[in-house]
This record gives sequence, C-alpha cells and structure tokens, in this order.
Amino acid sequence: MTNRMGTWEGGASVDSDPRRRFAEELKSARELYPERRLTQTDTARLARTSKSTVSRLESGEGPIPPELPAVLDQIFKTDGLFKQLYEEAVAQSFPAMHRRRMKLERKAIAIWEWSQHVVPGLLQTSDYARAILCKGDPRASEAEITKAVRARLTRQDILRGAAPPEVRVVLCESVLHRHLGHRDVMRGQLSALLTHMEHPTIGIRVLPLDAEAHLMITSSASFLTAPSHMTVVCVEAYRSSEIIEDLEHVRAAQRAFEDLMGEALPARRSADLIRQQMEKLT
Repeated sequence: MTNRMGTWEGGASVDSDPRRRFAEELKSARELYPERRLTQTDTARLARTSKSTVSRLESGEGPIPPELPAVLDQIFKTDGLFKQLYEEAVAQSFPAMHRRRMKLERKAIAIWEWSQHVVPGLLQTSDYARAILCKGDPRASEAEITKAVRARLTRQDILRGAAPPEVRVVLCESVLHRHLGHRDVMRGQLSALLTHMEHPTIGIRVLPLDAEAHLMITSSASFLTAPSHMTVVCVEAYRSSEIIEDLEHVRAAQRAFEDLMGEALPARRSADLIRQQMEKLT
C-alpha cells in the first residue's frame, strides 16, 4: 500500500467532457462503420431507437438513455467505450468529491463497506434509493429524483461486469429495522440483499445491535482498493464526504473494519436474520 494517488488516477484527458466525447465518438463510429458509412437513420434502426435521438446525442443535447450505451458498444464493437463515457457523464452531476469517489470505485478490485444507517448505494434497489433521496431532498421534483436514482443505480454496473470487484459489506443490524417508504420497499430491499449474498464475489454480514463500541461507530465508510493494492477510505456524513489517503489512517481504519468483520454474524446467520426481518414485513 501507498499513500500516493498516482496509481489510481492518471493524467487528465485531453477532453474532460465525457458528454461531448460521447457525441463525437458516436458520430465517428457511425461514419467509419466498417461495411459502409451509416446514416443517423441506419444507426437508429440498429439501436432500435429514433433518428431524433441519435441526432440529439450527436449534438450533445439532453441526457443519454441509460439502455443505449451498451447497445452502441455492441453495434460498433467499441469494448465498453460508450458505457464508460455514459457513466462518466452521469457522474458529472455529482459534487467533485463524489465524482472522484465514483471514478475510484469503477477501478477498484476490492470494495469494503461499513454502514450503520442504510444499505450502501451499490446494493440498493431503485425503490429503496428513491425513498432515501426523497427524504434527503423533499423539495426535489419527480424528474430530479428519477435522474438521481438512475445515477445511483448506474454505479451498480461494476458488479455485473466481466471482472467485478470483491465486495465485503458489514451492516449494522439497525439497517434491517429502519423502514424507508412503504413496507414493500424494505421487503424488496431485504430480498435483494439475500440475492446479492448468493453471488460469489459479494459477502454481506450483519453486526448485532449488542456489539461493543468500535472506531467507526459515528460514521459509515467505504474502502476502495486499486489493482496496485493501494487502498483509500471514503467517509461520508451529512452533506459532506472525505477521501482519506494517509497510510497510517487507512491502516487504522482497515483494522477497525476487520474487527467489525470478526464481531459480525457469519454469513448464514446474517442471511437468517435478514430473512426473519422480511417475514415480519409480510
């Protein structure tokens, strides 16, 4: 491990606007299509969308339909380029610190999560995320909430990739009892946790309410490990966040997380506890 960020974040791109790059790459891929130059109408037909959508995307106007980047990558055989640019464009709607955290998250080979209040964003259902975002900003419009939910769920694409990170999550038991929205919302979220636990690269454990006090009792934290095995810690609080890189502080936090893992219930008992809470919501 090291406390330098050079291995995480390379030099700045020549064009740091991913939305603009998306537009340029789409036009270029269309015009340089191997068999023949495609028109916007041709591209729309292949992508099962409208010509006006392709035209709008190439002019850099409006949002990118979330289902379209993967389709474009398949059509043009661009090895995830459009999907990556889409994710970067979505991330731009977040504050600078959150954008940096999401960039690190996309490169991580391992992600550890400690959460004492809510299910971490990487594991949230759309309804659960919506309930959190509505509570967090009650004045937000429906369109703003929908956009925020979509952006949050986009982060979860890393779990479905060809080489997903190893994810280890410790949840405070209080997370299972804290209802957000209708009972069905919480039931759906608990069911999603059980589904995640079946995945070989995702481990979820529950820390009992009677566990002893610990170093991270006042905040939740995420540990992101790069391919170089360097780790940073992201700590979030009300309307603020911090990325800790100092080696000594990172190691202390890692030891605290390992202690939490030791205090948490084993995977099978954690699953039983989640299932029991689901049954109470029937």
